[in-house]
Amino acid sequence: MPHSTDPYEDDLDDLPSPRPVHYAEQSLLGALLLDPHRLPDIRGLEAEQFSNHAHGALFQAMRMVPLPDPEDHRSDPAWLNAVLAAARPQAPGLNASYLHTLVQVCPWPQHAPTYARMIQSDHARRTLLMHAQRLDQTATDSTLPNRAVTTLARADAIAQFLDTLSGQFAPHPGSLPRTAMPTQPTARSSEEALDEERLLLATATAHPAALKDMRWLQPDDFTQPLHAALWQCLTSLVRRAEPVDPVTVLWEAQHRGLLADDLAASDLMALVSTPVGSAEYWGERILQRALLTRACDVATRIATYAEDPANTTHQLITGSRRALADLTALRTRWQRSTAPTPPTAHRAPRSPAVSRAGPPPRATAARALR
Repeated sequence: MPHSTDPYEDDLDDLPSPRPVHYAEQSLLGALLLDPHRLPDIRGLEAEQFSNHAHGALFQAMRMVPLPDPEDHRSDPAWLNAVLAAARPQAPGLNASYLHTLVQVCPWPQHAPTYARMIQSDHARRTLLMHAQRLDQTATDSTLPNRAVTTLARADAIAQFLDTLSGQFAPHPGSLPRTAMPTQPTARSSEEALDEERLLLATATAHPAALKDMRWLQPDDFTQPLHAALWQCLTSLVRRAEPVDPVTVLWEAQHRGLLADDLAASDLMALVSTPVGSAEYWGERILQRALLTRACDVATRIATYAEDPANTTHQLITGSRRALADLTALRTRWQRSTAPTPPTAHRAPRSPAVSRAGPPPRATAARALR
């Protein structure tokens, strides 16, 4: 059968089926319209927790209009009319016919508290997803003046929300979400990140004493595996109290099997031979980048959990807390790296060209190995 060519004819078959929470909201409202005196039993539910604005407006109106006499309510629609009149300024599309529909879809008024919990659970899922999206947006917003600090504040907001949820939903032996994480291609290192890592390696080679105060930086913080391995070479030499210069770094790299056909000895020495600024500055830049990347990963995990309707609220709490825990170790090291230096501690002097307001001009020689 050919489709209608009338542009004003709606194809109702194309409309998506309502989500389960839609029926929970209808059933709760129908139960309360049938038996308004069950309203005091619905605790903790707010109008803004409804996914449908009209449903929320109707629920709020029920709370505003004084409860009717039970006997009169069985035969007199006065209370229903008063509720409709109170709700329509916020939801003009509501009408008496829809209220009768709500009454018809809920023959079990005694189940109202269960329907309310369903609505609260779905609202918790939507709110958690919103928090995860805000975390991701903050971590990727390069215009923020203190992006790392603001990102960690977003993570704290998620943790506080999870604590609130734990108090609202009765605990039970929970399990981790079984949601499969999306397969994502390996992120490519940006030129800015590679430059910062090269400059750190060269500057640390020239000023190895600074590495004693940089235990907060780990190989996993680097975006380039070769750079991570060279950082291990440097820290090993410093730990063994051996001389550090481009030649000794080359020798250590050779023992670790880093030299290959695509990496000549001269290229490696050139990589660690052009210091700029201070090692602490570049290390902090690298650690901040790793922190923000980890925050994005955490946001993706939490959002993926929240988007899977198969997860219970308790699974969302457990899985999200595990995800946030992966940010904790990096957060601790970041705070250690940015903590004020004690007056008695010695740190390599920062170059005047390097300030926390922004990175220094990139050295041309830092691009020797790409």
